[in-house]
Amino acid sequence: MAVLPILRWPDARLEERCAPVTGDVSALAADMLETMYAAPGRGLAAPQVGQLLRLFVMDATWKEGTPAPVICINPVITWRSSARITGPEGCLSIPGVTAEVTRASEIRLRYTGLDGVEREDHLTGFAAICAQHEYDHLDGILTLDRIPPVERAAAEAALA
Repeated sequence: MAVLPILRWPDARLEERCAPVTGDVSALAADMLETMYAAPGRGLAAPQVGQLLRLFVMDATWKEGTPAPVICINPVITWRSSARITGPEGCLSIPGVTAEVTRASEIRLRYTGLDGVEREDHLTGFAAICAQHEYDHLDGILTLDRIPPVERAAAEAALA
């Protein structure tokens, strides 16, 4: 396993839509988990490490206790609640910037695990927010794209 370099905004690869995973990504997923924990983050999407694949890893609770890593291959959000929650989000590709983002408070996430088994999880609270954030990366959407233009301009200026 290896800690991979994390792409930083404004790298154009972060704004590309990713291709479906068709082969074995077990080594990449292991490296992504190691990179995420070392960063230290709670989620990491393949495009953030330069791999334009529909793959992300997350562990919404490891900072509060026992690690519970999840590897999501070709994920699809199949349902979003109408209830919304707004809260601070950071991104490993946009270090030093935290933005208030509004997201669904609950989702259903269908994905394939490394074992080839398809799952559908009902996620709530921070786990739902984390999954939506990482899922956005697979479609080339960044936190900066989820905030009002004035806030985005201030965030971009802070990064310059």
